[in-house]
Amino acid sequence: MMDKTKTIKSGQEQAVASWINYLNQERLDQLTKALNKEQLNLNEAMATINKTLKEIDIEIVHNGKGLGGVTGMHGFIAEASECGISNAREQIVGKAPIYTWINDNSLVDLSGNGMQIQMKFHNSGSHLSLCAIRQHLNAYPYFLDEGGVYMIPKDHYDKIKWLLSIPEEKANKMPTSTGEFSLKQWKEVHKFFEEGDIPLEKVKPSKLRYDEVQKDTYEETFSKEVDSLKKTNKERVAHAKEEAAPKLSEGVKATVVSAGIEGASSLCLEINKKRKEGKKLKDFNGDDWKDIAGATGKGTLKGGIRGASIYTLSNYSATPAAVASAIVTASFGVADQAYQLKKGQIDEQTFIENSEMLCLDASISALSSFAGQVLIPVPVIGAVIGNTVGTMMYQIAKDNFSSYEQKIFEEYRKSICLVDKELNEQYQEFVDEMGKDMQMFMELLDKAFVPDISLAFEGSIELAKSCGVPTEEILVGKDKVAAYFLD
Repeated sequence: MMDKTKTIKSGQEQAVASWINYLNQERLDQLTKALNKEQLNLNEAMATINKTLKEIDIEIVHNGKGLGGVTGMHGFIAEASECGISNAREQIVGKAPIYTWINDNSLVDLSGNGMQIQMKFHNSGSHLSLCAIRQHLNAYPYFLDEGGVYMIPKDHYDKIKWLLSIPEEKANKMPTSTGEFSLKQWKEVHKFFEEGDIPLEKVKPSKLRYDEVQKDTYEETFSKEVDSLKKTNKERVAHAKEEAAPKLSEGVKATVVSAGIEGASSLCLEINKKRKEGKKLKDFNGDDWKDIAGATGKGTLKGGIRGASIYTLSNYSATPAAVASAIVTASFGVADQAYQLKKGQIDEQTFIENSEMLCLDASISALSSFAGQVLIPVPVIGAVIGNTVGTMMYQIAKDNFSSYEQKIFEEYRKSICLVDKELNEQYQEFVDEMGKDMQMFMELLDKAFVPDISLAFEGSIELAKSCGVPTEEILVGKDKVAAYFLD
């Protein structure tokens, strides 16, 4: 007769394991999506970098004498580089490209990100590209009013910001012999922005320095950018893995939910048990409710331990959730048997037998859970269960019990190993014998079906004898064959 209570408990325990496994799988699925997305981001960023390098090579550097000539080529390299590198940096973090390179010698060099950009990379006279801005604005006085901005080398912009931060009294006292500070340059920068027609917010820094976009340096600049993009990708991948790692909050959630489920299950089963005894709910007395409360509390505690253990084992060791649940269930049962053994309520033989059955039940529960989720051919199911039972019992004893129980289980484990060895030897002998028989059978088949009729006839006789056909029924000789078919 099937124990319904036992079946319900087993189903509830494996349901908890399945739910925790679902949580783990959800997290892994999210990680897989994140990693695929990061790889796509890297591929797109690299494609942009390669496309930009090709454009610079074909359209600028090797465009006849070079676009812009010897003195102006770096300006066009700066435009293409700013566009390509800026877009790649956006793409590596999963965003859309922001700039379009106009490349038509018009009023605007770059368009995008809400701006119309005119780039000015001029280094002559130590004017920090400001003279080039002034000349452009004099030629196109409406440029800023129509939403245009100027972009200058990053090192020029940083120098301008530094000079603007120095007050006049300090500037007049600063040394100029090192070449780092120039009072003339300080005065030029302050005068430029004090005039007011070109505010600092209309001047933007490039992502590149002046020296990084020269004909002989841009390839190295892009090589460093590739390394930087790959580093960013690795950091984001590491972050995605960290986000997908098991979390304390999720472990607590698994513990609480498991405790609630098992507690509720214990409550219902205990009430049902009382009802089966013939009592109605209204007739429950204090002792009944005390029993119910005790069973519920015990179930809640077990559920909490189960949830925490399954979450920990399934995430921090190579243990499937169903197996982890089986281990926890077996641990509870064997611990109870050890307690009864210490109290003298059972003897050693009963202790072994009961523990064995508890582990067997847990193993079958785990295997059944696996079979319910994935169809797996198991031709050696008996060996799997037997090995699982023995290993589980020994592991539980080794990790949790005193030397007395450990000694009992150690002797049990040794006996299991001896039986396992004997069975393996018998199995190997059986396999060897089967191999010999099969080889002999194949040789007989070869003889029975050779093209030579006389040899095939003799081979058929041998084959019939090997298959156990009585000698008197075997057709030996022409006379017996003729009599069998003609009489």
